[in-house]
Amino acid sequence: MGYKEQDQKDIGDEAGKKELSSAGSADTDKEFLRTEPLGKLLLRLALPTVTAQLINMLYNIVDRIYIGHIPNIGATALTGVGVCMPLIMIVSAFAALVGYGGAPRASIFMGKQDKESAEKTLGNCFVLQIIISIILTVVLLIWNRDFLMAFGASRKTIEYGVDYMNIYALGTIFVEITLGMNAFITAQGFAKTGMFSVLIGAVANIILDPVFIFGFHMDVRGAALATIISQALSCIWVVSFLCGKKTFLKIKKKNLGLTPKIILPCLALGVATFIMQASESVISVCFNSSLQKYGGDIAVGAMTILTSVMQFAMLPLQGLGQGAQPIISYSYGAGDPGRVREAFQLLLKVSLAYSVLLWLFVMLLPGGFASMFTSDAHLMDYTKTALRVYMGAMLLFGIQMACQMTFNALGKAAESIVVAVMRKFVLLIPLIYIMPQIFSSDKTMAVYMAEPIADALAVTFTAILFSVQFKKTLKKIKKA
Repeated sequence: MGYKEQDQKDIGDEAGKKELSSAGSADTDKEFLRTEPLGKLLLRLALPTVTAQLINMLYNIVDRIYIGHIPNIGATALTGVGVCMPLIMIVSAFAALVGYGGAPRASIFMGKQDKESAEKTLGNCFVLQIIISIILTVVLLIWNRDFLMAFGASRKTIEYGVDYMNIYALGTIFVEITLGMNAFITAQGFAKTGMFSVLIGAVANIILDPVFIFGFHMDVRGAALATIISQALSCIWVVSFLCGKKTFLKIKKKNLGLTPKIILPCLALGVATFIMQASESVISVCFNSSLQKYGGDIAVGAMTILTSVMQFAMLPLQGLGQGAQPIISYSYGAGDPGRVREAFQLLLKVSLAYSVLLWLFVMLLPGGFASMFTSDAHLMDYTKTALRVYMGAMLLFGIQMACQMTFNALGKAAESIVVAVMRKFVLLIPLIYIMPQIFSSDKTMAVYMAEPIADALAVTFTAILFSVQFKKTLKKIKKA
């Protein structure tokens, strides 16, 4: 990642250097993140991360696609597994808390030529991921039925959810380490390696799902088993790389003890991403409970599809942000305000273009998205209308994600937290309960309507806050 030790010119082996210099740069100082043209560099780093997120999207939704097409029980099983989503989101959120908090700080340390602190950050985060994994596994195994009933499961769908979570919980450690530690691979500039981390698991899951679900007639249990086996393969790949010769930052035994001055700033920075993802879990509960009240199982089933389609927007936009993060973080650490500004502007343009394009597809072809997840005609028709309502403001979301990811890349923990809390807790959750009281003629669709209204208000707030804080940050870099 353009890092040089004072007394050591060589960084990693030739294979590691080759990935970082694959664009043909001949820079002997290896500071490619600071010297390579931005457009070319963002394409080089973001293409693998976006690809990884698209693959990750398939990873996340392929279970639901197969489950939704199980003969006779597809729609009911899909609803049951859909109620598991808040728990799955919580697991991912804890991985993001550590990984997305630690990785930008490691990048900033590398930009400051402080490899020792960067590796301590990596080691501390690795240990914390393991501790969190153990706690989550115990909690999910003991209380998953209670959680699922509280999250909107019905007597008809609860057993499908419990069957899925009993197996999924056993693979929590693989999910935590894969998602959390892969951020450190990408943060070093090894974007292709990060992409392969996800690709390995996704391909395995796509292959294993039909084998276990249909071949062995395991239904939802087969989907869960395929998922944890696939995550285990990705986990082995990630840990092997970070302990190997190609990486610049290595997991070392001496850095495995938790040090407050190292880990606490990482957690502070990761809180925003944690809130953003964990709040999805809280919001999923709010949506499911309200929809179960007003629309029954079909409304909850449609919500499962809507959240899956939302990942078509969220994950690629996160991939773009992850691709830009090493550039922004390194340039910030190196004291280059012009390059920080230009990198953000490019990220904003690309993110906004993607969100607008996806919004057009959803508005024009809602049935195509719905048919991916169900063959039930009634559920499909219901979902088409709900999808247009729910995704109504998605065209603006590129602004939200570009600002959010840039706050994180700059190490601005407080601002990131404010943005995340505003969108989810201040706006969306109250609107889920307020909208049915305002539009009483169709309370179910009113619940779905809370999402676009909250998104539009959140984007406005985020854009104003970012504009003010970004200018202050650039001025601060110049003075330094």
